[in-house]
Amino acid sequence: MADSLSAGLGEEKETEKEDKERDTKAAKVENNTEKDGVTETLGFNEKNGSSKGKKRNLSDLSLVRFIRAELTRGYFLEHNEAKYTERRERVYTCLRIPKELEKLMTFGFFLCLDAFLYVFTLLPLRVLLALLRLLTLPCCGLGGSRVLQPAQVCDVLKGFIMVLCYSMMSYVDYSMMYHLIRGQSVIKLYIIYNMLEVADRLFSSFGQDILDALYWTATEPKEKKRAHIGVIPHFLMAVLYVFLHALLIMVQATTLNVAFNSHNKSLLTIMMSNNFVEIKGSVFKKFEKNNLFQMSNSDIKERFTNYILLLIVCLRNMEQFSWNPDHLWVLFPDVVMVIASEVAVDVVKHAFITKFNDISADVYGEYRASLAFDLVSSRQKNAYTDYSDSVSRRMGFIPLPLALLLIRVVTSSVKIQGSLSFMCVLLFYLGMITLKVLNSIVLLGTSCVFVKEANMEEKLFDPPPSVVSSRANSRAHRTKHTHTSPQQEPVMDKGGMSSASVISQPAHMPESPAPTLPTSDSDTFLTTPDEDDDNKIINADTGLEGDGLKLRAPKKDLLEIDRFTICGNRID
Repeated sequence: MADSLSAGLGEEKETEKEDKERDTKAAKVENNTEKDGVTETLGFNEKNGSSKGKKRNLSDLSLVRFIRAELTRGYFLEHNEAKYTERRERVYTCLRIPKELEKLMTFGFFLCLDAFLYVFTLLPLRVLLALLRLLTLPCCGLGGSRVLQPAQVCDVLKGFIMVLCYSMMSYVDYSMMYHLIRGQSVIKLYIIYNMLEVADRLFSSFGQDILDALYWTATEPKEKKRAHIGVIPHFLMAVLYVFLHALLIMVQATTLNVAFNSHNKSLLTIMMSNNFVEIKGSVFKKFEKNNLFQMSNSDIKERFTNYILLLIVCLRNMEQFSWNPDHLWVLFPDVVMVIASEVAVDVVKHAFITKFNDISADVYGEYRASLAFDLVSSRQKNAYTDYSDSVSRRMGFIPLPLALLLIRVVTSSVKIQGSLSFMCVLLFYLGMITLKVLNSIVLLGTSCVFVKEANMEEKLFDPPPSVVSSRANSRAHRTKHTHTSPQQEPVMDKGGMSSASVISQPAHMPESPAPTLPTSDSDTFLTTPDEDDDNKIINADTGLEGDGLKLRAPKKDLLEIDRFTICGNRID
């Protein structure tokens, strides 16, 4: 009996110990979950029903606590102040772009208008003065070594080109071209219009070179050795170019006229949507300041050309409706829609290009000063080109073909009969001269202000940028083929500074570190400027980088950038 009792008591004690151990383990688990603030819901069965109730209460309390934490938790933007300040500046830059861009566009528009009016107003008078000098030459005798000044020779050549091309354009039937284009399908006309835009850029890029070659061949000093094919072949090439370019613009204007006169306006809508396709092709590209300058000049030229094309379309339509003023209000909504779409596309395109490439809106002031510098420098005594030619090189806007087409359309649309009509034409011509003179005066005064604000007065007395750039390029080309020994000693100049060539390499080169993989940061993917490129030291004579020892062309100033100059391995 005693043994059985002692055995029973021992079993009871063991069961009590096991129960206590279970309770202590459960309490520890509950305490750990309370400390972590997270409830664990495990799907196992427990014998004690009260422990289940406690776990449910704990889970409810922790869920409420989690929701409360989500609703009340906070953060401080000031911990990353630089990032958010940069984002705010980007927004302000985008808001400033329309104002700054339209300032540049307005200034560029009046520059193109000044060069365009020059063909109608001052060029005929200058040609008459040059021809009068030639006629009076036997009576007056030679006052100098030249019969005509170089500028007068260029004016006479321009006048002869316009006369010959106008006589050739008189054989082109505008009505037959209109009906030929109108008979084509909409998609074919859309493709034709895009091809005409590309061809217009190609003609503009090569046409100014043809005209410059003609002017230089005709005015080159006779002392130099002849290295050209002659003035007459260059003159014939220039006449052929102006005629073909004018014919190209006529086809472009006729296509736009067909789009205006179509019943469902589908072609006009497709042509306007082509402007928005331009956003896709230009926004998501890397742009430097020089590339953006080229694009801005291209937009100025395109907008002015579109205005002249719309004027031609209105003249042709008004002639068909016997100059009824009511029909002008029918064309007015379509004209406003085309202009508004052009302005909207330019604003959106420039806003996102400056945003993605981290370009300030103040850069448009530099562009405006560069264009103003061309106008001011053409009025100096040491000017090397006419202003209309400098506008052609800078913007790719050649006024001769466009002026020739406008003369052709006006003479075919307006019939001049009687003395009263001739008086009206004379008054209109005097009004154009007045507009040209007033526009030139205002532009010259405004340009002087822009040049003074940009501190560019000293550059007015410098040699032409083309000469400086050609010398730098020739030096870079010569040093490209020059090989020096690695142990070349540095040469001491007058000031005691060592001027060793960048090409010479030291005897012991440290090992280059292992290339690191670029980190993908969404904030700096498209908006990081070329800080590394700006910090590299480049020899001005050789165009070589001091650290990487790679041949690199020197960066060009804005005054050296023409419309079709390669910037950043491309032309925009």
